[in-house]
Amino acid sequence: MVNQFAINLAFYMLMPYLAAHLSGDLALAAWAVGLVLGVRNLSQQGMFLIGGTLADRYGYKAPILAGCVLRTAGFALLGWVDALPALIVASAATGFAGALFNPAVRACIATAAGDRRVAAFATFNVYYQAGMLLGPLAGLALLAADFRLVCTVAAAIFAGLTVLQWRALPVATGRGGTDGRQREGVLAQWRTVVANRPFLLFSVAMIGSYVLTFQVYLALPLAAGAALGDAGTKATSALFVVSAAVAVLGQLRLTGWARSRWTASQALVRGLAAMGLGFLPLAAVPMGGGTVTTVGALAALAVAVVLLAAGGAVVYPFEMDTVVSLSGERLVATHYGLYNTVSGLGITLGNLGVGALWDFALRQDALWLVWLALTATGAACAGAVLALSRSGRLAAPDLCEAVANTAMTRRF
Repeated sequence: MVNQFAINLAFYMLMPYLAAHLSGDLALAAWAVGLVLGVRNLSQQGMFLIGGTLADRYGYKAPILAGCVLRTAGFALLGWVDALPALIVASAATGFAGALFNPAVRACIATAAGDRRVAAFATFNVYYQAGMLLGPLAGLALLAADFRLVCTVAAAIFAGLTVLQWRALPVATGRGGTDGRQREGVLAQWRTVVANRPFLLFSVAMIGSYVLTFQVYLALPLAAGAALGDAGTKATSALFVVSAAVAVLGQLRLTGWARSRWTASQALVRGLAAMGLGFLPLAAVPMGGGTVTTVGALAALAVAVVLLAAGGAVVYPFEMDTVVSLSGERLVATHYGLYNTVSGLGITLGNLGVGALWDFALRQDALWLVWLALTATGAACAGAVLALSRSGRLAAPDLCEAVANTAMTRRF
């Protein structure tokens, strides 16, 4: 928990201000700024499967430590180099670091929590969101002195994390899977995960939830700018604060409330539906036409952010628990790695679609199309999960059967 809080604290202390540093302090062209930022995202999303595979083969401690060391170096470089090749190397290092420790951290929590996984992941999300909430504020305070100070402090946090995790985490956690057998080869690990059809279907069904969540960074800021003009930047900052605050303050209460009333699949379906419905009020608010009041625009944006955050808070712990259940509690980190890769690709394609739809809708003076499309995405995602649940595909597989299927895969 402390590990993830500090990871997000340091990350969001630096990353929101990196583009301004690259374009302003270093006077890089826009394409170069986009390249540096894109390399980080690609190296993280594209390497999640590798990070999860390494965690299942060598234990969770090794990739967590390696990721912290790599991000220490990457963040330090970002503050102290100004040549584009060096910046690309630093950006790639920070991205690959995330691919190393993210699946391992989640698998470590799942293993340690046992039958308390839902509660553990709910608590985990509180720490996660708290880091997101405090990181930009800490970065803004340090930025008053110098961007290099921001990078140095962020790197120091990861250096401290390296020492903390080296002392605190057990060496053998996660090594060799959970069934006690000799470790499989890498290709055998991947065949096992790819052959897990219910898991793959669930991964695809949940893509929409990540597309919706990412709109805090894309569609909602665009809407704030269209409706509020120069005040849109301040409104966007407020949206981030509200989103994180809802998760920090409401996560445990929402999880407890949902567990007492719904099954895991019901919580997923209703949480996803709520995320989609959050965009519906925006469809009723004309953007940039001069007829909407500032209060009305802010109210619609606030409703969207609150429902997105609350729905996401309901979904997240049950989602993470479902991934573990569908894995049969074997190769948990590899499953998380592939799950993150699928969701990352979905975010990329989804954002391209939302961006293209925004441009089209803006030309037609029909931004309501964007909000209806996002509402429909939430409904489709909820419907897909509901269909998987009713077909029995979200039930945890029998471990003995999973082991037998793996052995059969090996023969072929």
